[in-house]
Parts: sequence; structure tokens; C-alpha cells
Amino acid sequence: MRVYTIAQLAQAAQVNPATVRYYERRGVLPKPPRNPSGHRQYAPDDLRRLRFIKSTQALGFSLTEIADLLSIRAEAGGSCRDVRQRIQSKMADVQKKIAALQKILEVLQQLETNCPGRGPLRNCPILAALDT
Repeated sequence: MRVYTIAQLAQAAQVNPATVRYYERRGVLPKPPRNPSGHRQYAPDDLRRLRFIKSTQALGFSLTEIADLLSIRAEAGGSCRDVRQRIQSKMADVQKKIAALQKILEVLQQLETNCPGRGPLRNCPILAALDT
């Protein structure tokens, strides 16, 4: 079985070694055994888990949500339904964020439309609107 040092694991997963240590502290990556000289020894499953963490983070999952997904994966009675429910919940969160960002965009567009882009700063309609 292949054994990775923290530097090798981090490089294979394209993260910083400090990230690996952080995930260990947060409990989403188990603390590995150490060799007699005290160096961490990671297994291929640790690399797989680290890649899972990074890919789910890229989809907007928090470490708490990732820990939840990992626990479902580890449960003997876990099912695809459980995972699907987490995905549906994340989709609902993303849709709420998109709606909020859309409102922000509309306000910014209105501010930009109301500004002629010239004249003295004291008459800037954007700054006046932001003051109210």
C-alpha cells in the first residue's frame, strides 16, 4: 500500500499542507498514524477523501456540510436518498443566493443608470443614493 507524507498528499490533491492540517483539526480528515520519527503517514483513502472535500467545497458546501456527507458515506444504513436530500438543500441555498445577488445587481444597475458619469463629485447621484 502506498504511503504519503503530508507534502506528497497535499501535492497530489493540489492543496497546501496547512490545509491538510486544518482539515484534520476540523475533523473532516482523520488524523493519520505517524512513523517512528513522528511524520504523518497518509493512505490512498486519505487522498480520495481530501479530493472529495475539495470537490464538494467547489460546489459551495461548508466543512460542516461536508462532514455530514462523509458521515452518510460511512454509515452502514446510509442511502443515495440521504445524499440527494443534502444536494437538494444545497440547491435551494444556491437559488436563494442567486436571487439575493440578482437584487443587488438590479440596484447597482439602477444606480449606474441614474449617473451621467460627469460633473462634480458633490453632485454624484450614486454617492447621494448610498448616503440615504
